[in-house]
Amino acid sequence: MCDQDHYEDDLAKYLRPELSRRQFGAVSLGIGMAMLLPRSADALDVAEAEVNIKTPDGTADCYFVHPSAGAHAGVVVWPDILGLRPAFRQMGKRLAEAGYSVLVVNPFYRGKKAPVVPEGASFANEAVRNSVMPLAQALNATTHTADAKAFVAWLDTQPSVSKTRKIGTTGYCMGGPIVMRTAAAVPDRVGAGASFHGGGLVTQAADSPHLLVPQMKAQFLRGRRERRHARSRGEERPARHVREGEAAGGDRSLRGRRARLVPARFAGLQPGAGRESVEPPAGAVRKSARLAEVGWVW
Repeated sequence: MCDQDHYEDDLAKYLRPELSRRQFGAVSLGIGMAMLLPRSADALDVAEAEVNIKTPDGTADCYFVHPSAGAHAGVVVWPDILGLRPAFRQMGKRLAEAGYSVLVVNPFYRGKKAPVVPEGASFANEAVRNSVMPLAQALNATTHTADAKAFVAWLDTQPSVSKTRKIGTTGYCMGGPIVMRTAAAVPDRVGAGASFHGGGLVTQAADSPHLLVPQMKAQFLRGRRERRHARSRGEERPARHVREGEAAGGDRSLRGRRARLVPARFAGLQPGAGRESVEPPAGAVRKSARLAEVGWVW
């Protein structure tokens, strides 16, 4: 859904009925297809649970899944605007089967327990939009940061989470900027982050996520659809974003360039590996099935 750099612009665009069904469906395909993929041959046995996590603003209902044995790198998953639902539970489980302890959060716990939409709901449906928009608009940089600290702290109390390995975080659509704020809020613990078709990563606001780059120690993967509507917005924006990132003092800026989705794992989340980094193999993802695989791996 959020395939541009300005979240509010995206929301306005997707309220246009002739565009929302087609475009939202395109970027949601990977999430939906993740549920249809078979279990990997080398998948680990996992344990899963519904958990309640105390935060400064209440109690967040979340889904926690991890390998049945051992301590592993933790991952915080921030869903898109439709929230914690079966598709994201399945994505979290597949990631856990690859050897991670995964917390999939309900970002809307202040207003409603998950699921916040019925199974099979689509953002193209006006009633669905009307139900989730107020929940999304109630969140801001302050709530993002408070939640990030609480969720990372909770992971560090779990025996299944290794304290000697960095934590990763991934976000989809509205979860993209929360990933960046998570990395800035707990820089000594978060070593890798990924934003998939994230919106609002660079804005004109004083609390724009990209201004937090100097506070981060994580390496990032930024994925978005290869086709985007940059031409209609002008090509000067990427260069401006680079300048803003550099002005903020960060050498890990998002650079504002169009990027292809590439397969990647939390390659640097190994003890003693030094600076955590993501090392994606060469080549872009072209097919929907592979795109879904990338979506669950991160």
